[in-house]
Amino acid sequence: MARCGAFSDCGRLGGSASGGRMRCSGQWPRGVVGRIGVLMATGGSGPRLVLWDIDHTLIDGGKVSRRAYAAAFRQVAGRALEQPWQFDGRTELAAASEVLRLHGLSPEDGLLAAFLDLIVAELRQREAELAAEGRVLAGALEALTALGTMSDVRQSVLTGNLYTLAVLKMNVFGLADHVDFRVGAYGEDAYERIDLPARAFARTEEHLGRRHVGADTVIVGDTLRDVATARAAGARCVAVATGSTSAAALTAAGADVVLTDLADTEKVLSALLGGGPGRGSGG
Repeated sequence: MARCGAFSDCGRLGGSASGGRMRCSGQWPRGVVGRIGVLMATGGSGPRLVLWDIDHTLIDGGKVSRRAYAAAFRQVAGRALEQPWQFDGRTELAAASEVLRLHGLSPEDGLLAAFLDLIVAELRQREAELAAEGRVLAGALEALTALGTMSDVRQSVLTGNLYTLAVLKMNVFGLADHVDFRVGAYGEDAYERIDLPARAFARTEEHLGRRHVGADTVIVGDTLRDVATARAAGARCVAVATGSTSAAALTAAGADVVLTDLADTEKVLSALLGGGPGRGSGG
């Protein structure tokens, strides 16, 4: 690996569940160095805040989260989880509430909070399973690393995961060094995903001293909810067809750029650092 030599304030990129900072390794994965040079030679300035979805955008966690939900439900309800449900970009608040309602249970009276606490506990117990069954999606590490060398770009996550689970998953797959968790938005911040960008923008003002807005933000995700969230926030949307939603559906929903995956780092960086909403191109 080549040393990046560009992380002048590398410690700012990371975070931990306790609020501490983690330092990046300062290395580029093989093959990225030349691609960054190509992009930077074009003089692209791009957005200053990049907010990544996690599941099926950066990682594939297999069925581990579903098993954690099933185990947590059995504890909180005293019976097996039977009705099927979909995450599809929902926040953890929304997904857990739906699971309870599908089984005739009300999320009120503390049941939802207890369920969420148990989900966290169950997934923590399954970290080894997550590492064994899951994987970083092709190109995700390269894209995160490349953006991390750009001093005018800040990266975080906009995810349906609870904060604790977002940090856990990113740590398990070695991606946590590359994002600033302080300015992200998480599954306990709002019931509807569409309300998450406002939380991230407020946190940029609190922690960075500058309030970002949609015009200087790009949201990256794999579901129709990711696209709708970006559109509502006035942010650029880069969608990846690495989940259950097709490229055609993501395009029809209004994504500025739709990528098959993140494997081509040069193409990913061009999409992320391109024009504002409505000025992208597919790939």
